[in-house]
Amino acid sequence: MNILDKIVAHKKQEVAQRRERYPVKLLEQSIYFDTPVVSLKQYLRRPDKSGIIAEFKRRSPSKGDINPYASVERVSIGYMQAGASALSVLTDGEFFGGKNADLTEARAFNFCPILRKDFIIEEYQLIEAKSIGADAVLLIAECLEAGQLAALAKQAKALGLEILMEVHSAGQLAKYVPEIDAVGVNNRDLTTFNVDIATSLELIGQLPEGVARVSESGISDPQVVAELRHAGYEGFLIGEHFMKQAEPGKACQEFVKQVRHVEALLDGAIAEN
Repeated sequence: MNILDKIVAHKKQEVAQRRERYPVKLLEQSIYFDTPVVSLKQYLRRPDKSGIIAEFKRRSPSKGDINPYASVERVSIGYMQAGASALSVLTDGEFFGGKNADLTEARAFNFCPILRKDFIIEEYQLIEAKSIGADAVLLIAECLEAGQLAALAKQAKALGLEILMEVHSAGQLAKYVPEIDAVGVNNRDLTTFNVDIATSLELIGQLPEGVARVSESGISDPQVVAELRHAGYEGFLIGEHFMKQAEPGKACQEFVKQVRHVEALLDGAIAEN
């Protein structure tokens, strides 16, 4: 059993327990349940933003603790002041040290799209995402059958949530359905946790028309962001590179500055040629 299998197996047990503790009718009473979402797709395409989806992540299965005592308030506000387009908040507790309250806290301090980053396998988790203040959810093609993903996408849309579908290979793109707003290419193999940025470059030409295109994981070099944007990507999900710093918000701010500098140089070079 690889790490993804372990996570999904545990998630099934976790969801069953949470459904008993927090019934759907209780979740639907949340102040966020009828609140319109902030569009992730639109924010990724805003010219005044960086395209960066800055992630709040305390730990990971591959790296262990990254920044276990980080403040959601301080980090999330720092990310937005740095020019990030959106926030991603890990809500998985067992493997990533997150919790639903982290996303709700980020929501309280920020008007921006917030992605619930978790391993969603059941409709209950979509209702939960809406109730805690999320604007978008992640659907991972690798851990969902095509029929499952299609059903969850329809259910998410019915709740008003936007959808980021994550793929790791060209074959997984066959699971795409029209309800999906953005497609993310994860450069990290979730079965081995090895990272290769080339994955994004190889798949860009095969991504569906009209969706926001996002490159995820392993991005730590401003030059890489410039190259990915030039290739056609609009969004860049970055978490570990920022979170391992003492002040993630400041790390994000410096990174955005460097990206803009590299892109200006690249644009100049293209113009000369």
